[in-house]
Formats: sequence, C-alpha cells, structure tokens
Amino acid sequence: MQSENRLFDDFVKVMNGAAGTLAGMTREAESAFRERMREWIGGLDMVSREEFEAVKAIAVAGREENQALKARIEKLEAAAAPKGPGKAGGGKKSTTSSPPGA
Repeated sequence: MQSENRLFDDFVKVMNGAAGTLAGMTREAESAFRERMREWIGGLDMVSREEFEAVKAIAVAGREENQALKARIEKLEAAAAPKGPGKAGGGKKSTTSSPPGA
C-alpha cells in the first residue's frame, strides 16, 4: 500500500509542477503579447483617453463661448439697428454680414 501512495504523491507533485510551469508560461506569453501590442499601437499615433477628453472639454468650452459671443453680437446689432423708416438711413442693411454658409 505504501508504494502505491508514494507513486501517487510523486505523480501529483509532477502534475502540480507542470501546472505551475504552464501558468508561468501563459503569464509570460500574455505579458509579451501586451508589450508588443503597446509598441504597435504606440506607432499608430493614437491619442490616449486622457488627451482625448482634454481636447473634447476644450472644444465644448469653445463652442459655448462662441454661442455666447454670437448672442451678444446679435443683441448689439439689434440695439444699433434703426427702429423704423422715419429715422436717418432707415432701411439700410447692417454693414456686418455673416460669412456664406453660416
């Protein structure tokens, strides 16, 4: 009985060692794959998520500022426009014009 038990113990030790080696090889292969993908993607001139979010925030702020300035210009133009045909220069169009396609 003792010899069978010892043989089984040795077999289990060999299997545990093989499983550990296989797990280590898997981790090493995964690490090498990840490093190669980082190098490959790094060569594609892609931006990081943080850079993208920063530029997106700048674009949103610029768009909001543009809308605020547009509203202010329209308000100033409305205030400066003549109010009726009896005023001097009545009916003249404003000298400022919006660019084509705007």
